[in-house]
Amino acid sequence: MPEKKNVSATYEQIMRDLNAGKFSPIYILMGEESYYIDKITDYIVEHGLQPAERDFNQSIVFGTDVSAAQVVDLAKGFPMMAARRIVVVREFQNMKNTEALENYFKHPAISTTLVLCYKNGTIDKRKKFFTIAQGSGAVIFESKKLYDRELPGFIEGYLRQQQATIEYKAAQMMAEFVGADLSRLTSELDKLLLSFSTSQRRITPELVEKEVGISKDFNAFELRNAIVNRDVFKANLIIKYFDKNPKSGSLFAFLPMLFSYFENLMIAHYTPNRTNENSLAQALELRSGWAARDYLRGMQNYSAMKTLQIISKVREIDAKSKGINNPNTEVGELMKELIFFILH
Repeated sequence: MPEKKNVSATYEQIMRDLNAGKFSPIYILMGEESYYIDKITDYIVEHGLQPAERDFNQSIVFGTDVSAAQVVDLAKGFPMMAARRIVVVREFQNMKNTEALENYFKHPAISTTLVLCYKNGTIDKRKKFFTIAQGSGAVIFESKKLYDRELPGFIEGYLRQQQATIEYKAAQMMAEFVGADLSRLTSELDKLLLSFSTSQRRITPELVEKEVGISKDFNAFELRNAIVNRDVFKANLIIKYFDKNPKSGSLFAFLPMLFSYFENLMIAHYTPNRTNENSLAQALELRSGWAARDYLRGMQNYSAMKTLQIISKVREIDAKSKGINNPNTEVGELMKELIFFILH
């Protein structure tokens, strides 16, 4: 049996091993972002066995329907005319008693690949279950939600794998329109790719506008730019457009983007060597010095005190949009109130 060691792996490491045919006896996949959990699980299910081997060697069950003891029985079974057995437990977070699995972890079947999918949260690392899993040689992966600022980079990386590229503004438009639901985001990107000719593999703002229905000139990304540059005229134009086309701009989609920007801007105000693009990008964990330019402009247009007041106002509007201390003000009016406060 191979030497046991704690393996906390990245998505890239896991997929690299799987592509090389290296399947571990135990995978514990957990976290708030289901996209990566599903990608790893689907790969194991689709490539771990040949189609003809699956009937007798593959079991996919749900944590609500089986006990830990039943899962252990499945995992201890011997493969029939195949290199391995695959046992997948979806919705593992709903399984009540895991003691039988704790005992299995101490002596797992090396001919079985057991995949436990724990979604919408993480296993308490202080509990016995996690401690034993760590010592068992299990591959443990935590799938974290991406920050809004990370979405354009994710979009670019996903399209690169599909041999396509995207303009930065188009990536921002898609990120703002879909949000951080990566499964839906990749689905929308796949739809865009289907609209390509074989020679055209670059997504432009015009293509997003045409195929997705987002205005390239009047969207949350452009409103954010207007705010960064303190362009009152352009901001008012976009707000009026949103008034007439409510589906084009949602306060609920815009608030996280705005909060993230001003939260970073507050950090920027107190960053040493904050006038240097690369130093600022490093402090804010941005992809490049180029991405820091919005914050250099922001520091020119908004003092640290004003930035703090804006963050407080964003929180107030967020609460009001959820009905807290707000009996009847409509969402559109709340957006106008916020933009006016920021720009004046």
